Amino acid sequence: MSNHFSRLLLVLCLMLPGPCAAAQDAPPAPIRFLLTFDDGPAAADSNNPTVHILETLASNPLQDNIKAVFFTQTRAWHGGGTAVGRTLIRREYDEGHVVALHSATTFHSNHRLMNRAALDESMQRGVDDLIATTGVAPKLVRPPFWAYDAGTLESYHQHGMRMLLTDLSANDGKIYGVNFSWHKRSNMLTHLAETRKRWAAGAMPSVDGSTPVVVTFHDVNTYTSRHIQEYLEILLDVARELDVPLAAKPFYDERAELERAALARTVDDAGTDQPLPGLWNWLWR
Repeated sequence: MSNHFSRLLLVLCLMLPGPCAAAQDAPPAPIRFLLTFDDGPAAADSNNPTVHILETLASNPLQDNIKAVFFTQTRAWHGGGTAVGRTLIRREYDEGHVVALHSATTFHSNHRLMNRAALDESMQRGVDDLIATTGVAPKLVRPPFWAYDAGTLESYHQHGMRMLLTDLSANDGKIYGVNFSWHKRSNMLTHLAETRKRWAAGAMPSVDGSTPVVVTFHDVNTYTSRHIQEYLEILLDVARELDVPLAAKPFYDERAELERAALARTVDDAGTDQPLPGLWNWLWR
């Protein structure tokens, strides 16, 4: 009966192209900003930027209880490898965020430059660290410096993780002590304008009725932590300027939904041309 009904619908669609065309021309789903933070957690005993970001996401004038993906460095000497860092990783999980892996080395090591045995060992350490801290294995990973190749992806997959890149980047990673930005708004406007083209062309997946747009910050950056509410305001403002419709809740506020959206945006093939933020696109391409 179901096959017969399906064939009948197909015949009607062919006979009445108007409704079919209208369905095909339906606009893409409204966007929802999927916030991500790299390099943390911070290990400061006071004025900790990761703590301030967690507090702002939980309570702000725009949308309370915002959830984000935190790409953690589980063994960073000044972060996740400390008692303060491990406590914050657990706090991120307890407060409903998605805890993912960035690195499990003392420093911000480039996965693409590591030999396969060292990379595999590092990935396993990271998975073990997060299971020990949160009780849950990470499903997402982001390569330091956005550097990856086929071997890197193979290692990620072998350890049960998939790689998430980004659409918008605050370009706020610390470089030689520089941790400020004079172009917060113009930068986000430029990135969203490029993303809008792919969204309008229907080239981005819809998940739970929204189009996830990935945004990247660094929670170890004190400038970012001080201005995180302003950054959120900028995202909403540039979306309005570019006439990009927003979901009723423009930010994710539930972990399972956030994780589904993030997994839908992961990259599984090193051969596909993926835009990378800033100079990294030029460097690795």
